[in-house]
Amino acid sequence: MSSPLRIIVLASGEGSNFQALIDAIETHDIESLRIEALICDVPGARCIDRAVQHAIPAYILPAPAGARRGSPERITYDERLAAIAKSFGAELILLLGWMRLLSQAFLGHFPGKVINLHPALPGAFPGTHAIERAFEAFQRGNIERTGVMLHLVPDEGVDSGPVLRIAEVPIYKEDTIESLEKRVHDTEHREVVALVRDLALNRGIFKEKESNYASRVDIGV
Repeated sequence: MSSPLRIIVLASGEGSNFQALIDAIETHDIESLRIEALICDVPGARCIDRAVQHAIPAYILPAPAGARRGSPERITYDERLAAIAKSFGAELILLLGWMRLLSQAFLGHFPGKVINLHPALPGAFPGTHAIERAFEAFQRGNIERTGVMLHLVPDEGVDSGPVLRIAEVPIYKEDTIESLEKRVHDTEHREVVALVRDLALNRGIFKEKESNYASRVDIGV
C-alpha cells in the first residue's frame, strides 16, 4: 500500500472545507491521505479550533500589518510559511479560504503543488466576496449561475491558474444571499473532497472540464 499523501491546509476563517476533508478521512471516504498541519493567519479563527479538536498541528502566523506584497516583510513571511510546510514534507498545499496572495517566496518551493479553492467559475469574480458579487450580478439579470473551481497556483495571479475541477451552482429567483452561500459552500465541500480523493488515489493527471487540455500535478509518485 502506498504511503499517505501528505497535505498542508492554509485557511483564514471558518474552515468548513478543512472540516469536510477531516470528515472524509475519518469516515474513510478518502483513503491514503494525511493532513499534516493547518496554517492560519487569523488568531481566533474557527479553523484553528477544528484542527485542535482533531489533533492536527495548528500554526497561527499573522501577516505583518501593512506589509505590501513584494516588501521584505511579506517575503520573509512567505518564507516562514514555506518553511513550516516543508518541515512536514508536504506533497500538496491546499488553500481553503486562505485570504492572502502568496508570492514566489512561497510558491517557488512547491511548483505544481499548490491548489486554491475559489467560489466562482473561471474568469468570473476573481478576488474577495465572489458569492456576493455573483448574487448582485444575478439580481441585475447578468447571470443565471455561479460555481466553484479548484485551480493550480503557479504565480501571483488572482484566481487565474490552470483549472483542475469545476462545478456550476444555479441561482434561483427565490434565493437570498444566505441560501446561495449555503449552496455554494455545500458544493465546495463536495468538490474539495472529490479532487483530493482523486489525487490521493492517482497522484497524476487531471483534465479540465471547460477545455481539452490536461494539467499534470506531479507530486512525486
